[in-house]
Amino acid sequence: MFYKLAMAWLKKNLKLAYPLLITCAAIIFIIVWAFQTRGRKSMVCESHLQGLGLQEMAKDMHSLVFDDLSSAEMIQVNRYLQQNLAVPLVDPSQAKPDDSIIYSITLQLPPKAEVLEFLDHKGRRPVRQALATVYFGNQEDPNITEFLVGPLPNPTYHQDITLEKYGGKLPYYRRFLISNEVEEIHLFLKNKEYPKAPNFMHKVFDYNGSNFLYTYEFPPGFQSGDRLIWFNNFQNVSGFYVHPVGLEVQLDLSSLDISDWKVKKVYYNGQYFEDMEDLERKFNEGCVKVAKVKKSPPDGGYTSLKQRVPPKGPGPLHYEPRGPRYSIKNNQVNFMSWSFAFGTDVFQGPRVFDIRFKGERIVYELSLQDAIAVYGSNSPGLMHNRYMDISYGLGNNLHTLIQGVDCPYLATYLDRHYFVDTSSPVTREASVCIFEQNTEVPIRRHYESGQAPFFGGLADSALVFRSISSVTNYDYIWDFIFHQNGAIGVRVQASGYIQSSFFVGDVTEFGNRVQEWVLGTIHTHSVHFKVDMDVGGVKNTLMSNDMAFETVEAPWSPKHKINRMKMVRNVLDTENKAAFRLHDDMPKHIYFAANSTNKWGHKRGYRIQMVSFSGDHMPETDPMERAISWERYKLAVTKRKEKEPSSTSPYNMLDPWSPTVAFADFINNESIVNEDLVAWINTGFLHIPHAEDIPNTVTLGNVLGFFLRPYNFFDEDPSIYSPDSVFFTSEQDFTSCDVNQLACLQKTAACVPNFPTFTYSGFQNMTKL
Repeated sequence: MFYKLAMAWLKKNLKLAYPLLITCAAIIFIIVWAFQTRGRKSMVCESHLQGLGLQEMAKDMHSLVFDDLSSAEMIQVNRYLQQNLAVPLVDPSQAKPDDSIIYSITLQLPPKAEVLEFLDHKGRRPVRQALATVYFGNQEDPNITEFLVGPLPNPTYHQDITLEKYGGKLPYYRRFLISNEVEEIHLFLKNKEYPKAPNFMHKVFDYNGSNFLYTYEFPPGFQSGDRLIWFNNFQNVSGFYVHPVGLEVQLDLSSLDISDWKVKKVYYNGQYFEDMEDLERKFNEGCVKVAKVKKSPPDGGYTSLKQRVPPKGPGPLHYEPRGPRYSIKNNQVNFMSWSFAFGTDVFQGPRVFDIRFKGERIVYELSLQDAIAVYGSNSPGLMHNRYMDISYGLGNNLHTLIQGVDCPYLATYLDRHYFVDTSSPVTREASVCIFEQNTEVPIRRHYESGQAPFFGGLADSALVFRSISSVTNYDYIWDFIFHQNGAIGVRVQASGYIQSSFFVGDVTEFGNRVQEWVLGTIHTHSVHFKVDMDVGGVKNTLMSNDMAFETVEAPWSPKHKINRMKMVRNVLDTENKAAFRLHDDMPKHIYFAANSTNKWGHKRGYRIQMVSFSGDHMPETDPMERAISWERYKLAVTKRKEKEPSSTSPYNMLDPWSPTVAFADFINNESIVNEDLVAWINTGFLHIPHAEDIPNTVTLGNVLGFFLRPYNFFDEDPSIYSPDSVFFTSEQDFTSCDVNQLACLQKTAACVPNFPTFTYSGFQNMTKL
């Protein structure tokens, strides 16, 4: 019936209906075409969409330029490479060292100039491309090759960018251990090497082939090309990192033929041996000092995280009386005056882009670069150890977050997808959370008790973008925090298990004894961030404000002297002047200054304020130092270059002697006046483990990071316009909802929301190392 009526109306009003139908069809066609050609060179222009009155769709498309690859895109890239590389490729789960594999697929960020043309000038959307890393093991010249693959979602080309990006080939020995290679190592030790010392292994460890777990220490040797890796043995129990047995084995894995692998050295309880046969022979001769370690229970005993007492009911809970005050669409977040796009790189981890306050961009890119730990010990593995966690994957090791522990129970939880050391994408469910946090402290307040008493204040309620990397033994909590006064906080907190050595001899110069046979080894943590600020535009200048005292005569009493404080202003006009060594003095206030001024005539700016307790950097004479040369500086500001996208590389840990990327080379005294600038910020702490690090290191006190704070950027504190502000005078009825919104909490926050059922998927798709 409806169909007949509609057709009758169309026949009667054909002249009116025809243009309407054509217009609707055109709109539908353009929308469908825009999404189907997402990322291609002939992209729909934002101006076209705006011309159709679809501004909201145009805004939503903005953030997608930074969006991580979807699972479908990863599958398409993998399929394309399998069909077009013209070499036999093996599933990584089955691959041997001499096989070729697609190791990783991640987003290739487009050039900044193209992105800004798209975001700010209604230009065409940049081509969407993937960066694929391929290990070519099955060829005459084994190497690592990086390809750009595009356009997405339906790739038609792949371009080898290795030479252009790195200035030369990437040697095959710089590849990271894949999971199947690690499994082959375990089998090699279990089936070939440990049986060579049967008496020792049985009498000392009651070894049965399954009661050991291992950590492997990097870098792998003493020079480029080495693949000599120390494997430290631990009891196979929960929290095994703190259950060393005193046995470490160095393997030579330089051959791509597994049958050629061999033991280079063995260490046990303070003694070195040539190989397992040498250890067995000397043990049988009574020349080995034996330390009998008590067998730990499967739950680890002192390393167990099981509850020691029964629960007593929930503590305070975080909830939003009227639902979230933020919104998330695709990878775009809006909160109060803030907006930003987010993503996670498989190696570098969390990052945010296009951060705006009241629509004005402040930061183009804020991204984690690397987290390193440098150890000291008497044992061979840890005394040589320099963990560079980018190689393990700070993004790939983001795992499912626990509601009510890792984040507020009612936070928004988001999935992330990765392709590394796999044949298909892996989804880390609920591995990112976003929530508004009332820090329960005022961001500003004043109580006046004078002639006209009043109170005014604002609770510090901020938006938090959080993820947690669990990289072997350590857990790093990454927070990007957006405050209502225009400040951005970056906070890092460390927890997890300490990395330990076997307690033998007089070793307390390397740490503290934390159990009978366990040394908590001294080490440093350093974390590097990239901050590409665009304050009032792309072109900025680095400036500093400091203080000094000058001795002057008191103007009203010349016979008296006053030590008067004054400001000292400087322009840091070159990269060398803007590179501050780890323990150098630096100006108290350093800020990016725009070419514009605020209402009061001051350069609009954003200040960098760091929170760090760094230990010492390793000597620059160390042959491995250049690989982590970013750690030399607590702050370095450089001219932004597309060829300097990151301060380090996943390949550096496997060959620190000839690092693929050496940050020290970024600093070459170029002018940084009125240029597009990047701040590289290093924050860290010295950790000397103690008894209270058992079972886990606590986050309290192990907090570091930095703030980006408005510095004359505004004409006044923008938080004064927050709808959360509270103000009343002694003359007002502060119990009235019209005067004081806190008086209405009985009504507005009377009902506790329905809490969803607890879920957890963190034990799915786990990576075994």
